[in-house]
Amino acid sequence: MRRVSPREAKRMMQRMGMSMGEIPDVQQVVFKTSSKEIIIENPEVAVLEMHGQKIFQVTGEKIVEKALEKKEEEVTIPEEDVQLVAMQAKVSPEQARAALKQTNGDLAQAILLLSQTKYG
Repeated sequence: MRRVSPREAKRMMQRMGMSMGEIPDVQQVVFKTSSKEIIIENPEVAVLEMHGQKIFQVTGEKIVEKALEKKEEEVTIPEEDVQLVAMQAKVSPEQARAALKQTNGDLAQAILLLSQTKYG
């Protein structure tokens, strides 16, 4: 099989509707998944464009993997909701707030929960 020169390869790619280039001065590429982050420092990034789609090729030597910490989202509970749940379930505002946090701010579910623990 004969070797193809870079110039000839470029012509063939153009005939097939493909183009390839490089993105200059890339400092960092980060891939984020649900559980970790992969960081590639000072990578070389090539872009292959074919039929309107771009394909990125990333190469690099310094790769860092970091596990992501799970953050629990703090639910913001308006004071009016606390008062309403406390009044409906006939409990203290502190108990109402705790029930709202437990139910992620769902008023009906919080009232039901408090009513069941009160009478159950």
